[in-house]
Amino acid sequence: MKREKLKRLLDIEEMKRHKVKTAVYFVLRALTAGVMVVSILEGNWENTMTCVLTLALMLIPVFVERRLRVSLPTVMECIVILFMFAANILGEIHSFYGKIPMWDTLLHTLNGFICAGVGFGLIDILNRHKRVKMHLSPVFVVLFSFCFSMTVGTVWEFFEFAMDFFFANDMQKDTVVNAIHSYTLLQPLGTMTVENIKETAVNGQSLGLNGYLDIGLYDTMKDLFVNFIGAVVFNIAGYFYLIGRKKHTEFIENFIPTAKTN
Repeated sequence: MKREKLKRLLDIEEMKRHKVKTAVYFVLRALTAGVMVVSILEGNWENTMTCVLTLALMLIPVFVERRLRVSLPTVMECIVILFMFAANILGEIHSFYGKIPMWDTLLHTLNGFICAGVGFGLIDILNRHKRVKMHLSPVFVVLFSFCFSMTVGTVWEFFEFAMDFFFANDMQKDTVVNAIHSYTLLQPLGTMTVENIKETAVNGQSLGLNGYLDIGLYDTMKDLFVNFIGAVVFNIAGYFYLIGRKKHTEFIENFIPTAKTN
């Protein structure tokens, strides 16, 4: 009983120390819960499950800090929570992916940056741990961070494809293009280029798209490319942070998890 009371007191102290983080958690959880209630009343069970999943995902930073003994910077934690809300509640339920053309691109860029920070922090913790007999150079630290971020981005694209293929979703959004290069149309003679495409027809009926309908390739490659940009930007700053330690790159500490000391 005493341990539980002490734990609750510590939680209260934590909330007092990080008022901004506490406010972000409270507001976004309340908004998500409100959307869930509305979805239940409307009988929209898909949106309801999205809200439940979002509320569960919002607990991940707390789990990481308490169970894994890893301290997440307040800025990073707030951005992660905002990211979950922006992706699931605003993006999926309120259709921001369709209403705001750059919404998906911004989130994937941010994902590349944040995941690079997570990978950077993990290997940096091991680098500075007294019991671990390893010490990677700054180049290998940023290389690991970059690969970690790109792996997460790639696995997410696998997930999107699986949802589209097995459950008839459209997570990998279509793109209208005006030229294609096809080996199939001219095999075995080579590759055929079809330019100035003005129309796409399905079962003889024009879709009125003024071009050819690509079903996901461009969207996937765009997502991976902006993830790449986010990872590269973080690791350029991360490299200079490592070789200079707090010289002109202090801001990067806001995105690097560290080991708890007590």
